[in-house]
Amino acid sequence: MKVLVVFGLFVLVALGHTGRAAGRLVPGYARPPACGPGAGRHSAGGFSFGLNFSYATPAGWRPCVPRDGARLYQIHCAACHGPRGEGAQGPTLAAPTLPRASTEELLLKIIKDGLPGTEMPGSRLDETEIKQLGVFVLALGKLPIEPVSGDAQRGAQLYFGKGACAQCHALKGRGGAFGPDLTGIGLQRGAAHLRQSLLEPAADVPKSFAQYRPGTSVPENFVQVRLVTRAGHRISGVRVNEDTFSIQVRTLDGRVHSFFKEELKELHKDWGKSAMLSYRGVFSATELEDVVAFLVSLRGER
Repeated sequence: MKVLVVFGLFVLVALGHTGRAAGRLVPGYARPPACGPGAGRHSAGGFSFGLNFSYATPAGWRPCVPRDGARLYQIHCAACHGPRGEGAQGPTLAAPTLPRASTEELLLKIIKDGLPGTEMPGSRLDETEIKQLGVFVLALGKLPIEPVSGDAQRGAQLYFGKGACAQCHALKGRGGAFGPDLTGIGLQRGAAHLRQSLLEPAADVPKSFAQYRPGTSVPENFVQVRLVTRAGHRISGVRVNEDTFSIQVRTLDGRVHSFFKEELKELHKDWGKSAMLSYRGVFSATELEDVVAFLVSLRGER
């Protein structure tokens, strides 16, 4: 009998005081709301299943999201899109409107089939799981925008001035073309990822040896190249396009050079390297946060 009692107590603890025992509420336990004000609060304490949304929201508030969807998201999506959809290697999902998934039907199709030619793979989840995951992703769009401490206006001045970022990156069609266009970067990457990219530019550069994939955007296709023609000319830049027989390279001055591979004596691909220099020591801590705030504010308006 003692063994059964001890085992029963262990089960209750392992369940994290969920408030259920054999389908009944534990006596004296007040079931908390599933979401909204007071969500997640109960007198027994214990384990809270699901995401810990740490944004500055009203005390005790938690968004209404399905637990199964939250679990699936953490397993299959969080590594690329961030644990709260704030964006990491993959685009931000905590946005009211997703550019490529403007309807629930499109979102579910993308989850199932992926996006060919991009970093987004297809899924082996069944229809029920895909639906649960889709509902959760849609709920992420109702979360508060990821908070940043910097001042976006000061960040804009640093971007165009001290940082000289426009020499390589375009905004709304203006600026350099050596690096990727940043017009909508605030929807594509989260604050933490942008901060890391400023301090460690090579962190987001592919380390693999993948072939060029048409229709795939930077960073998946990004690679620095160094080549020497049979005539002795040396060119360094970033790959713009490549197939079996030719390669196109953009140099720092914005010019695009095209070569047949049979014309080349040497072709080196510097995988995992970036032409962008680190801003560590260039920006102060406050200035860095200002630039991050400015980049987060870039949400594709033209």
